[in-house]
Amino acid sequence: MKGYIEERALELAGFIIENKATVRAAAKKFGISKSTVHKDVTERLMQINYALAEKAKTVLEKNKAERHIRGGMATKAKYKEKNGAILKREI
Repeated sequence: MKGYIEERALELAGFIIENKATVRAAAKKFGISKSTVHKDVTERLMQINYALAEKAKTVLEKNKAERHIRGGMATKAKYKEKNGAILKREI
């Protein structure tokens, strides 16, 4: 079982680095929870492959720093779509 977890941590890190993926995207791709992804990449991977863990950590930190921007863009798109539907009904 331990081998499986180590292998999963390595695959997660590779996916995150290669795709500049978020924790949420990695969790969805691998069918596991966000908490598991985070633990695998930030804790378990440090003991397996420190250099890879540092690369993955850099990507995750960048994503975390930018998440408020992505959230704002999503909200803007949501209300733009919602207001567009209201305008179409009025015409």
